[in-house]
Amino acid sequence: MSGSIKFIDTRTGCLRVALSGPTDAPVLVFSNSLGTTLEMWDVQAETFSRDYRVVRYDTRGHGGSVVTPGPYSFDQLGEDVIALLDALDVPRASFCGISMGGHTGLWLGINAPARFDAIAVCNSAAKIGTRDGWTSRAAQVREGGGAAMSDLAASSPSRWFTDAFARCAPELVARAQSWIAGLSPEGYAACCEALAVSDLWTQIDRISVPTLLLAGAADPVTTVAEAESMQRAIAFSRIATVPASHLSNLEAPEQFNAAIISFLSGCGAIPQE
Repeated sequence: MSGSIKFIDTRTGCLRVALSGPTDAPVLVFSNSLGTTLEMWDVQAETFSRDYRVVRYDTRGHGGSVVTPGPYSFDQLGEDVIALLDALDVPRASFCGISMGGHTGLWLGINAPARFDAIAVCNSAAKIGTRDGWTSRAAQVREGGGAAMSDLAASSPSRWFTDAFARCAPELVARAQSWIAGLSPEGYAACCEALAVSDLWTQIDRISVPTLLLAGAADPVTTVAEAESMQRAIAFSRIATVPASHLSNLEAPEQFNAAIISFLSGCGAIPQE
């Protein structure tokens, strides 16, 4: 893994952060999906650290970041990003989030547009899943503790990857399973509760930050159709599709990186050669 790990105290709590790339380069923040850690972005960090000061962080409740009692909200998760930028003395950045992290990106585009040059919303939606589904999972995890997290890890490949990829990349799949198995049950459950109640469909038309909506062609969780619907609602948006399921940055890293680079170059958020 590239980059140095730091534990950064912010006004909203302590976050585990990895920093890499030139200190004087434009800042690009990566935000993880539910059930993963900042290590999910290792390949992207290697690529983007050539042109960017890359900031990866564990979302509240995940990895080494603060675990506070739930439920959480996306007001809270979004403010964590702003607090991190403030702690790093970064006035503006670009942002790339996947799944839960992508939903955080939508919240930031709505509520903090002055802080961002560009936002990539990957494998995400303005509303992810159902209230009942998320609240049921949160209750299951709180009741079952570590054993329930292990059960989720066992079932996660079918939600995250295509069957063909899971068969061809067992080591990567096992590594991804280890992330979710090692999480705090309370932190995971509290993020499930944030997803249960957050619905940004009536607000995303306020987004004025250049926005990429990246979808996995085989993603059953957040579909291409949902990305297309968001594109129709967000004025300054474009869409990209990559051959992958839900964790597309892991399944199709070359195509994922190319789509992000093309987007950032097109909106002037990445240095040109």
